[in-house]
Amino acid sequence: MTHSTSRLLLPTLLLGFTLPLTALTGCSAGDAPTASEGAAGAPPAMSGDRVAEDTLAETGALAPVEPRSDDVPPAEAAAPTEAAPQGTAPNQTETMTNEGLDTTPAEEVATLGAGCFWCIEAVLEQVEGVKSVESGYTGGQTESPTYKDICTGRTGHAEVVRVTFDPAVLSYAELLDWFWRLHDPTTLNRQGNDRGTQYRSAIFYHSDEQRKIAETSKRDVQPTFDDPIVTEVTEAAVFYPAEQYHQGYYFDNTSQGYCQMVIAPKLKKLGLKY
Repeated sequence: MTHSTSRLLLPTLLLGFTLPLTALTGCSAGDAPTASEGAAGAPPAMSGDRVAEDTLAETGALAPVEPRSDDVPPAEAAAPTEAAPQGTAPNQTETMTNEGLDTTPAEEVATLGAGCFWCIEAVLEQVEGVKSVESGYTGGQTESPTYKDICTGRTGHAEVVRVTFDPAVLSYAELLDWFWRLHDPTTLNRQGNDRGTQYRSAIFYHSDEQRKIAETSKRDVQPTFDDPIVTEVTEAAVFYPAEQYHQGYYFDNTSQGYCQMVIAPKLKKLGLKY
């Protein structure tokens, strides 16, 4: 069974009823820089609005859904989970290895970016062997970024999840199998209509062994896609937890338009609770 690009994209949602959508303010209306596109002829960006990952219906029109919203109670800026060495400001070159994390010998940590972290979290927290999933930001130059900062596309950070898992139950290679299945790794800085470097496909490795496994996994899965995989494989940097309202977002907001029209069908297709 292959993972062709068309197979990974969610089927166009031609529903026989209309979901009530609440007008919400999306990411940084209109001032985010245009992201580089992996293919010519892609539909124009919509200033941070979220749409179904099947971006084109049979008519070729975008299927609009409720945007992600930062119209929520303000949260304090996220702080790095590990303090930088005394006298040194945290930056993207300070890596977080498994040895430096608060884990037991039965735990390992992976950091993955695959578009909207709401989607990644909703999938991986249901995988057997995964102990916890935390949404956050990494890979950029801005210290202690907020969600509003991330939405500008100028921080250099990606939306990611930090996954703590039991390697005796779920190997790192098996976790990456889920990673390839839950998103399209062939679209540059884009998942559906979520566009910008913050939505890039990325594997942030925490050890040389993880790097080798990631590079092998990427090479082995490439023949199952029609287009070249653009996923970056990069050494893990400082991880900044996202604001609390992003944690466990899907199951706390299942009636939200984006959750119903994008995340729920993804979970259903993967055979997970939705």
